[in-house]
Amino acid sequence: MTSSKKLGTVGLVARFKPLHKGAALMLETVCSLADHVKIGIGSSNKYNLRNPFFPQESEAMIDNFLREKFHNYEFLQIPDFGNGKKWREYVVNQYGSLDYFITANPYVKDLLENDYTVVHPASLIPKEKWFMLRGTEVRLHMAHGKDWQSLVPDAVAAYLLDEKNGNISEGYANLVERFCNKFGKEVLSVVNIESDYKRTETREEEEKHSKEK
Repeated sequence: MTSSKKLGTVGLVARFKPLHKGAALMLETVCSLADHVKIGIGSSNKYNLRNPFFPQESEAMIDNFLREKFHNYEFLQIPDFGNGKKWREYVVNQYGSLDYFITANPYVKDLLENDYTVVHPASLIPKEKWFMLRGTEVRLHMAHGKDWQSLVPDAVAAYLLDEKNGNISEGYANLVERFCNKFGKEVLSVVNIESDYKRTETREEEEKHSKEK
């Protein structure tokens, strides 16, 4: 039977730390065009400055945003091995056969373009809806106590501020408070509010960060 959907079965991977409006638009678009979407939570084995939310928390943010409209997705946890060849082999094994792999990351494209037909998400989203946003910007606003809520979907903001998701034993009222207490000072020490946080990282930077503990 021929599918009525444009994309068939697709895969994608990102860290979603947290899910922001740019990534949310991408997920919504892909889910509307595909029969099935395999959403990989990248760096699932890392808990650090660049990954201050656990993979289950990233999954919950995405699920809270998508589940009212879509049910055609599943989650995969994709570790960071600090080794591109090993990462590629793991991804191909986990995702299996796909019609397309969606990524805006040049490094991921380089690793997977011989295994999958790689599509840039911008080609799927009407140009008038394009906007550039990165998780770094959201985390930076959190650390500075600036407005981060407008950068994420309402469902994600509610999840991050829900006291049920905080760690009472450690004294955190919610996940934003946990982030600010554990990583806020480190964020402010290494990145400035005026820095070029929207710049796409080079392959060398991706490889460097993948080796961080």
